[in-house]
Amino acid sequence: MSPATVRRAGPDDAAAVLTLVREIAAHEGDVSDVRSDLATWTAMLARPEVLVLLAERDGEPVGYVSVVRRLHLWLGRDILGLDDLFVRDGHRDAGVGRLLMAELARIAAAEELLVRWEMREDNTAAQRFYRRLGATLRTKVIAAWQPRTSM
Repeated sequence: MSPATVRRAGPDDAAAVLTLVREIAAHEGDVSDVRSDLATWTAMLARPEVLVLLAERDGEPVGYVSVVRRLHLWLGRDILGLDDLFVRDGHRDAGVGRLLMAELARIAAAEELLVRWEMREDNTAAQRFYRRLGATLRTKVIAAWQPRTSM
């Protein structure tokens, strides 16, 4: 097996990214939460604030990390909000996740951007991985609200 390489995904990679998104959703038991389609991903990958890094091995996608650049009001500056880090079965524990995060770190460090993300509380493997990278883990409750009518 050849070493993995990492590159930025563009609109032409929308099908591959969508496949990986569906795989992580299935892995986490949240398939019905994926509402984005190929056209949506094609458009999102053209947006400058959206960054998806694809890890490939022998030309095939084996993982990705996705972030969105956004303003953090308390900090008064932009941050990178990490949405997903995913490595396919058969490629885990082979340095692919670390390779993706190293490239993300290079991009973030160039502009001194904080990277911030959430994970499931029961995902202890991810917590161990992020601690090994040097991340600080904080406990926080995440709320979601989609109002259907005005109050």
